[in-house]
Amino acid sequence: MFRRSGGQCVATFAHDEVRVLRKVAAEVVGLLTDGMDHTDPVVGRLFPDIYPDRPEDSSEFRLYTEGDLKTAKIDQAGAILAALPDEGEGEVRLDGEAAEAWLRAINDARLAMGTRLDIQADTDLAEELDDAVLEDPGSSRVFQLSVYAYLGYLQESLLNALPEIE
Repeated sequence: MFRRSGGQCVATFAHDEVRVLRKVAAEVVGLLTDGMDHTDPVVGRLFPDIYPDRPEDSSEFRLYTEGDLKTAKIDQAGAILAALPDEGEGEVRLDGEAAEAWLRAINDARLAMGTRLDIQADTDLAEELDDAVLEDPGSSRVFQLSVYAYLGYLQESLLNALPEIE
């Protein structure tokens, strides 16, 4: 997927990949801008309590940091939206800064999806996907697990291209 070309990370995306990445990035932005619900487990995963045993301290820390963190997460998802072709397939070229923004945005999307899909550290994703296909090949779970796996692949390919950029 991503490869190094000069000082950039470059990838060519098919039409369906562009649509999926646009949807995923837009959903992260929507989650963070549409009256962010702190009782939502996804929000809790993206903005974890820094002091889990001291709720008052966590609340105070959140008061001073959450706005900037939220803005950064929205900007990072926006970096994906800005770099992708408007329609159809196309090439994406990322400098080091844009590649890092993509990595953080992909990570946020994977954290959000993983929370919704109940993916744990010990979850065997291939087995989970196989089970979902056997249960109902056309289910939304199969699609969501596939997108989750694709984002992992995309993230890994970008990480492998990134260290060579300086």
